[in-house]
Amino acid sequence: MRAPRSTYRLQLHEGFSLHDAAALVPYLKDLGADWVYLSPLLTAERGSTHGYDVTDPSAVDPARGGPEGLQALSDAAHQAGMGVLVDIVPNHMGVATPSANRWWWSVLQEGRSSRYAEAFDIDWDAGAGRLRLPVLGENSDALDELRIEDGALHYYEQTFPIAEGTYSPGDTAREVHDRQHYELVSWRRADNELNYRRFFGVNTLAGVRVEVPWVFEETHAEVGRWFREGLVDGLRIDHPDGLADPAGYLGQLSELTGGAYVLVEKILEPGEKLPERWPVAGTTGYDALAEVDRLFVDPQAAGLLTDASDAEPYRHMIHDTKRAVADGLLHSEVQRLVRLLPEDSGLDAAVAADAIAELLACFPVYRSYLPDGAEYLEEAVLNARVRRPDLEPALDVLVPLLRGEGTGSGLDELPVRFQQTSGMVMAKGVEDTAFYRYSRLTSLNEVGADPSLFALEPHDLHLAMLVRQQEAPLAMTTLSTHDTKRSEDTRARISVLSEIPREWTEAVATLGELLPLGDRPLADLVWQALAGTWPLERERAHAYAEKAAREAGQSTTWTAPDEAFEKQLHALVDGAWDHPEANAVLSSVVEQITAAGWSNALGAKLVQLTMPGVPDVYQGTELWDHSLVDPDNRRPVDYPLRTAVAEAGQGQPGPVDDSGAAKFRVTREALRLRREQPELFSGYSALGSEGPAAEHVFGFDRGGALSLVTRLPLGLASAGGWRGTTVQLPQGNYTDRLSGKSHKGGSVEAEELFEHYPVALLVRQEAS
Repeated sequence: MRAPRSTYRLQLHEGFSLHDAAALVPYLKDLGADWVYLSPLLTAERGSTHGYDVTDPSAVDPARGGPEGLQALSDAAHQAGMGVLVDIVPNHMGVATPSANRWWWSVLQEGRSSRYAEAFDIDWDAGAGRLRLPVLGENSDALDELRIEDGALHYYEQTFPIAEGTYSPGDTAREVHDRQHYELVSWRRADNELNYRRFFGVNTLAGVRVEVPWVFEETHAEVGRWFREGLVDGLRIDHPDGLADPAGYLGQLSELTGGAYVLVEKILEPGEKLPERWPVAGTTGYDALAEVDRLFVDPQAAGLLTDASDAEPYRHMIHDTKRAVADGLLHSEVQRLVRLLPEDSGLDAAVAADAIAELLACFPVYRSYLPDGAEYLEEAVLNARVRRPDLEPALDVLVPLLRGEGTGSGLDELPVRFQQTSGMVMAKGVEDTAFYRYSRLTSLNEVGADPSLFALEPHDLHLAMLVRQQEAPLAMTTLSTHDTKRSEDTRARISVLSEIPREWTEAVATLGELLPLGDRPLADLVWQALAGTWPLERERAHAYAEKAAREAGQSTTWTAPDEAFEKQLHALVDGAWDHPEANAVLSSVVEQITAAGWSNALGAKLVQLTMPGVPDVYQGTELWDHSLVDPDNRRPVDYPLRTAVAEAGQGQPGPVDDSGAAKFRVTREALRLRREQPELFSGYSALGSEGPAAEHVFGFDRGGALSLVTRLPLGLASAGGWRGTTVQLPQGNYTDRLSGKSHKGGSVEAEELFEHYPVALLVRQEAS
């Protein structure tokens, strides 16, 4: 299996196509990237900026460059000695525009008799034989807005097919609608009454039953062509947790690709591991991100920031947010599980729904993969019994069924669907709700991370690195993606607040007096976002604050916005610029933490780029990138600027300033070294340090390439600097790829190592 030494992720869309990516290959090669890593390529909804709403799996999207664009990109990459990694989406298809998706259109037109009815996860009986589409407005006479034009039903700009023989001249549109295989209903009915599986709570992304052999074959025929023709070298699999049988799917994919390099976008909770039977190289790296970030957080701040945030314990918060999702947004999935119970279960439907929702709220990881992960179901049961002893009789009935006991050689639909549902509830309840409510230190609120784990001591990170080297040396590592809540540099600066917890909490209190909001956790979250990104464009700040408030769902929501509260929220954001005292407070904090944030960012980047695993660089983050959650982190990248920085930075090291040249140098030198001399990255050993500031050094030897970084820089400065602290280097002569300085093995002064940068990348000369 050919595996990458590093990757560089590009987001493809109509404004940045495969042809644009092909033209960028010389820059990426110069940067040191080994493979080009592409967002989904298959035909998606018109205007899609992400590509996860595939409407036609049989063709490369013309808007993204079509097959000619893929050929051009593949040729350019391979001629440069680079590989190609592509993101694919097996779990769902885009159905926002039915006429754009011939599979979905066929199901709407022909109902159960459609060949494609089997491809979608539809409970026809629950809809009395009709597929419910939640597209109507709230008014009771919304169906009166239907009209018939060009042989189809229209509701404003949306178009739906008419089944053969169901329309005669003189029929009203409403009468015709009532004869169709689908039923148009209010969008508010989706959460309780939907009868098709969605991607999380997105009505326009319909779940696909890729476990059906012909569905796999037809949705992956184009993917197979990529490998037969040598266009693509590896795949990233989006959301495997949504699949009925991830292990079976990945086995089929391995056969299709000839055992190619495959990664899964799997969120692992702390201590969780991928099932050993999965034929994959590892995850896409959120677990690595969580480990690296916590190295740069001061553990001594945990108590003060916890008290100041006045938040309930995190484990109780996420139970409640997950329970709210199971009872609300995803209640239709819970109801479907209830319908799957045996008729002789003896359970009242409402009690069964209550017990299932409680188990989902107590589930400690995204999902199990029975028989793998059976212990997580048992853990959920124990927690449910403690929280809801009144449900014990119902749990006694449910649990054997959810374990799959007595079902023969395979699992029946109930335990399979429960596993698919638990991941949805975790994602919506934690990532998209709790992460916006728990504002103790928001750099910790990241996909794949547990914000209740405040910091990671160097010793523990070394242990994690050794495990990664032994168990997942080809898994991806990352710091930023198209889905991270905050970019790596934003998080790096916010983490500095842990070094000044008292000053920060006092600043937030002052800001709360100057610009009151009435929602302290949200205000704290917004002020941290501003501190982490300042200065930023005002419209970006407004967009983020509104999204964060609605995701948190405590003072306003997406479905019922509170206009008065949101007006106050936007006034707070404007006040960051327009209120002189508030602006002075925020600016003072930013001035205090910016340089330390640069230090953290360089340290995190060097660790991620050189640690065990395959490092990914998300588009544009080779320079400073202070982004927030999507769509903010998917803004266009200024590649002419990066090219100019590359050309200007060929000589002596530049300063660590707002130009980002220092980060570019760290990124390029680390990537080039990994690509040119992979033998230097074949092991892992911790480097020791001694002296009064020893806790501020973190270093490791990968087998000839040594990475050394500064941690907790404000604490280091306030204590008087390095003060004779030394680092013990293995014997040999070394050159720092960043500063050009030479060092001899043995005891070396930290002050000498970090003279130019707060990081060092040493290469043993006899190995170079």
